[in-house]
Amino acid sequence: MQEEIKNNEIGFEERLTKAKEILEKLSKSEITLNDSMKLYNEGIKELESAQKLLEDAKIKFTTINKD
Repeated sequence: MQEEIKNNEIGFEERLTKAKEILEKLSKSEITLNDSMKLYNEGIKELESAQKLLEDAKIKFTTINKD
């Protein structure tokens, strides 16, 4: 069970790192509108996935602590 939670944490960290990288790319002034829209959508997907991992971990933690 702890290994599964650890794998989710790694996935969560990787997704946050990816979202930060996307934000850095979006901050560049030479990015086109089309590219910025693509990156924005990609960043939103990464953050939504990270949020899902966080919610899943919270549910598992709550369930474990109830026992």
